Amino acid sequence: MADIVSLLLPFFGLILIGYIAAKATKQPAEALGWLNTFIIYAALPALFFKLVSRTPIEELTRVDFIVTDIAATYAVFILLFVIGRVLRGNSLADCTIQSFAGAYGNIGYMGPGLALLALGEGAAVPVALIICFENALHFIVAPALMAAAGDDKRSTGQLAADIVQKVALHPFILSTALGFAMAALHIDQPPAFQRLVDYLAQAAAPCALFAMGVTLALRPLKRIPAEISYIVPAKLILHPIAVFVALTAVGGFEPVWIQAAVLLASLPTATNVFVIGQQYGVWQERASATILITTVFSVVSVSLWLIVIRSGLLPLQLFP
Repeated sequence: MADIVSLLLPFFGLILIGYIAAKATKQPAEALGWLNTFIIYAALPALFFKLVSRTPIEELTRVDFIVTDIAATYAVFILLFVIGRVLRGNSLADCTIQSFAGAYGNIGYMGPGLALLALGEGAAVPVALIICFENALHFIVAPALMAAAGDDKRSTGQLAADIVQKVALHPFILSTALGFAMAALHIDQPPAFQRLVDYLAQAAAPCALFAMGVTLALRPLKRIPAEISYIVPAKLILHPIAVFVALTAVGGFEPVWIQAAVLLASLPTATNVFVIGQQYGVWQERASATILITTVFSVVSVSLWLIVIRSGLLPLQLFP
C-alpha cells in the first residue's frame, strides 16, 4: 500500500498544487494559455516522439492491440449513447457529449506520467499508441456526430477538411508519426537533439498535471447532471473492465501492454470533453461537473486499479 501511495502522492499532489495555486492567485483562465500551448505543442509531443522513436519498429505495428483497445472503448461509448438516447430521451448532441464523458479518458495529460511511473518503460509503446489512435478517432467521431445532430452547420466538404486537418496536424499525432519514421528508418539522433527532447519530455507530466489542477479550479461545480450516476461508474469501472476483457479475450499481448491499457482506461474524463461541449454549445456545465467529479473519485478508483495491477490480482488470461 505504501508503494501505491508513493506513486500517487506526487501524481495527484501536482493536480492539487495547481488547484490551490489557481484558487490562491485568482488568475484569469486566459493566464493558462501559454502553459497549455507549451504542453500540447512541445512537452507532450516530445515525450511521444521519445517513446516511439526509441522503440523497435516491430513493436509499433501491433494493429490488433489498437483495434481491440478502441473497440472496447467504443463499446462503452455506444452503451452510454443508447442509455441516453433510448432510456432517457436525450438529444443526439447531448448523448454524444455524455458518451464521450464516459469513454474519453484524460489519457494525454495523465496517462504517460502515471503509466511510466507505475509500470516502467515497458508501458511506453502501448501508452503512445493508445493516446495517438484514440485521440485521432475522437477527433473524427465528435464532429461527425455533431454534424448529424445538426449542431455543426458547415458543409460536408468543410467538415471533412476540418477533420482531416485536426487529425493530420495535431501535435500528438505528428510527433508520433515522426517517431514511427525514425524507428522504421533506424535514424540515429544527434546527442544535442536527444537532450533537447529529453528536457521537454521530462517537463510533460508535471506541467500537464499542474495545468489540469488549475483548469479544475477555474471550472467550479455549478450543475450536477442526473447522468452522473451512470457516467462515473462507466468511466472509472466499466471502461477499464471492458478494455481488460477485450485484450485478454484476443490474447497474445505482453502483460505490461494489458496493464497499461487498463490503467489508461481507468483515468477520469478528459478535459477535451468540456472543450467539445463548449465548441458546440452543448452540455457544457454538466461536462465540466463530470470532469471534476470523475477526477475526485479517480483518486480512490485509480488507487484500487493500481493495487490490483501491481499486486498481480489482475489475471492476464481469462480465456484458455
